[in-house]
Amino acid sequence: MNRLVHGEDGRDWVVRAQMEWRAPATADDFEHDVAGSYGPGIAMIAVTSLLAIVLIMWTPADVMIPSWVPLALLLIALFFPLRWILRRPWTVVAETEGDLAGDRPSERWVGTIRGMFTVRGEVSKITKTIQKHSLPDFDGPLHPVE
Repeated sequence: MNRLVHGEDGRDWVVRAQMEWRAPATADDFEHDVAGSYGPGIAMIAVTSLLAIVLIMWTPADVMIPSWVPLALLLIALFFPLRWILRRPWTVVAETEGDLAGDRPSERWVGTIRGMFTVRGEVSKITKTIQKHSLPDFDGPLHPVE
């Protein structure tokens, strides 16, 4: 997601957002950043699949299963993967190269926003703030970077 924004002071800002597949490491998350491996997750998927196959194989032929039951089971199985995808962190960057006269320096603001729908709203707020005040909001999710 890239947007070109014209600030009130004449500078052109580029606001871009990119989804991160891994959560960015911060000082607060240092002790929890030590992940073992994907082994336990793979083992749980294998055990759940095995139990589902056994349940289907042992079901007697004369049992009538309502048509909404498989759909409900599918929705339950897809809940956490969909939630994981929709709540991924996004890195948002707003940067400018300054103005042509050299009166205003180049700037770079970076922040992390969690959630696909939240990031759209925040990027819209950031672009409106840049158009009005020529800078992102200091109280917003972006912070200046040297």
